[in-house]
Amino acid sequence: MTKEMLCNALNYINASREKRGEMAATILSQPSLIPLLIEIMKDDKAPLSAKASWVLEFVAKDDIHHIFHNIQPFKDALPYLSLESSIRPASKICELLVSYHYGDGPKYKLTKTELNTIAEVAFDWLIGEHKVATKAYAMTTLFSLGKSIDWIHPELEQILKLNFEYGSAAYKARARMTLKAIEKLKKD
Repeated sequence: MTKEMLCNALNYINASREKRGEMAATILSQPSLIPLLIEIMKDDKAPLSAKASWVLEFVAKDDIHHIFHNIQPFKDALPYLSLESSIRPASKICELLVSYHYGDGPKYKLTKTELNTIAEVAFDWLIGEHKVATKAYAMTTLFSLGKSIDWIHPELEQILKLNFEYGSAAYKARARMTLKAIEKLKKD
């Protein structure tokens, strides 16, 4: 399948879980399409970028290994994303990657450069004008990264405290939970 064919297929995707899941199944049956999907996401053109991001999130949830096998193009695409509907799924994928990186069992490891890129974009998403889901995924990602990268927790703590009073109820709830977790780590 060419990039043009993949773009045409993405045109038929809508926000329903069913359609996103069907397209993700197609991608999973042909993993060679993942770099093309990431390329479309990186193009940052509505609505295709968002649709590519939605499908990539479903692929990641089903089998995160495919993202690890394409980590370089995924990592390189992150700074180009500006559409909220593309960023939210990308932030979830970053959360999944970091969780898997630090999780138990057989795993792929992210390099220091990959971890730093994810930390940078997560901070950008946290302090930028984004919806609460994106910020919540960024908080979780940064909390996990801060367990092994010393400078992250102090920065995260400062940002959360600074922005707490301006956040929505959902933002405050996640920030409160993250701040408590950081405090707990300090005591341990």
